[in-house]
Amino acid sequence: MLEFNKTIKIGNREIGPGHPTYFIAEIGGNFDGSIEKAKRLIDAAKAAGADCAKFQTFTADTIVSEGGFSKMTLHGVHGSWGRTVSEVFKDVEFPMEWHQEIAEYCKQVGIDFSTSPYFKEAVDLCADMNLPFIKIGSGEITWLEMIEYIAKKGLPIMLATGDATMSEIDEAVRTIEATGNKNLVLMQCITNYPSKIESANVNVLKTYQDAFGCLTGYSDHSPGHVVALASVVLGGSVIEKHFTLDKTDKGPDHPHSMEPDEFKFMVDSIREVERAMGSTRKEVVEEEAETVYVQRRCLYAKRDLKVGQEITEEDIDVLRPALGIPPKYRKTIIGKHLNKDIPKGDPIFWEDL
Repeated sequence: MLEFNKTIKIGNREIGPGHPTYFIAEIGGNFDGSIEKAKRLIDAAKAAGADCAKFQTFTADTIVSEGGFSKMTLHGVHGSWGRTVSEVFKDVEFPMEWHQEIAEYCKQVGIDFSTSPYFKEAVDLCADMNLPFIKIGSGEITWLEMIEYIAKKGLPIMLATGDATMSEIDEAVRTIEATGNKNLVLMQCITNYPSKIESANVNVLKTYQDAFGCLTGYSDHSPGHVVALASVVLGGSVIEKHFTLDKTDKGPDHPHSMEPDEFKFMVDSIREVERAMGSTRKEVVEEEAETVYVQRRCLYAKRDLKVGQEITEEDIDVLRPALGIPPKYRKTIIGKHLNKDIPKGDPIFWEDL
């Protein structure tokens, strides 16, 4: 069995245990057919703390069959558009000829560029551009031929697992494993837009970590930042969220996307959590140096004690601060004789005996 890498290089960043969370702003189709708006979204994503601006590369006729969809009665988000699925997908195509320009723009801005490729020519382009990673969307998880094709390119893979069973996930992971590609991030995901908090099942990250030994993350469609925060606490290395300038813009992804202020709040909150998580080593930290004394107790003289006096139970009090003999030695000093006077309320030290 192939052992997946516990640390992966993504662009100029290391991701994995002990490294900061990697944030993906999923722009998807929210550029609304405008390359200039795509650039504004990239600027906003960078300002909001994203590490990557990600798109999706497909053409309507290589991803959907209008004939197939016409035979369905759609009740979910696809049925809410008031237009055919093909028409909506056509409007949000990210042209192949834009990729290089957008990648260069991301480089100028100082943010990674990536995409989810949905046909082989798009995968080839990702490899030719040497993208920092390739994201495989949840809907592709049973298309093992494509997963294998992507994995053989040798780029790091982020595989979303929405609406998939453990058996299907295992098949996809073993397909990647068989290519020798050791750089995998398995992303928990609930494929609904938006998804419900109570459906998030963030604990699945632990299942993935135990079952596959790879890095994990969360591709989150739920409102707010709670699921993302919980994912990081459970060891998730990557967080992906849909990103828009304005939720009220027209388009399939805008309503369930995060606006810049929301995204920044999520990033800032998780960075704070990362600081709080700290080390697994328990130790007295610098800011506790004084409280080691002021919060703890030691043995005190309960009344005036004279030199040569034998100490009894009635002579001892246990009080703060802990300047003298610790309380656990109370029975040890009973019966000992003092070599100096100790006024009432003073701590007792070993050198006093």
